[in-house]
Amino acid sequence: MRILLVEDDPGLGGAIRDQISAEGHAADWMTGVEDARASVATTSYDLVLLDLNLPDGSGLDFLRGLRARKETMPVIILTARDRVTERIAGLNAGADDYMVKPFDLSELSARIGAVSRRYAGNPSPRLALGPLEIDIADRRIDGPEGEVTLSQREWAIFEALVKRPGSVVSKTQLEETLYAFDAEVESNTIEVYVSRLRKKLGRDRIETRRGMGYRLVRE
Repeated sequence: MRILLVEDDPGLGGAIRDQISAEGHAADWMTGVEDARASVATTSYDLVLLDLNLPDGSGLDFLRGLRARKETMPVIILTARDRVTERIAGLNAGADDYMVKPFDLSELSARIGAVSRRYAGNPSPRLALGPLEIDIADRRIDGPEGEVTLSQREWAIFEALVKRPGSVVSKTQLEETLYAFDAEVESNTIEVYVSRLRKKLGRDRIETRRGMGYRLVRE
């Protein structure tokens, strides 16, 4: 996934960025409202992690602006504000989840997975892919010959395809799941990872649509 992190605390922001990057997601870290607005104006995000107390404005106002423009990406609020009325205000403004600081980074990862699955229309973390049994939450694949192990980046590509069942996902969209703003994009990276996935999942599981992208075949 391509995730926008909006957090002005350098220690916490760095820890969150490292956590989600280690899981194979691309993380763009902004420390203020204006930079966050510029980011969503130019980049398509799969999810936003949003602090509310920011040095140049309110995260809640930023969220209201997203929803007023019909931006539909899921948003998880990360804040020290723990009053019930404040949680209600955040949810009513369009947040999909609300975590009070301090929180465990592994729980944040679980919340990210749960929210993204709901948006993909498949709230269950388990699905079947031919003879393979997939547990998205645990990042586990079981096949006739045992467990199939994927690297973090292979999982990122795989999840991007799973979230759009039957749809063609462009190479650009797949690149955006892997690379943050400051990362160098290698020209053949997606082809390499798709080739590795085919070897592990079956050559017919990922279809190439020339000039368009890739499609996961679930039949």
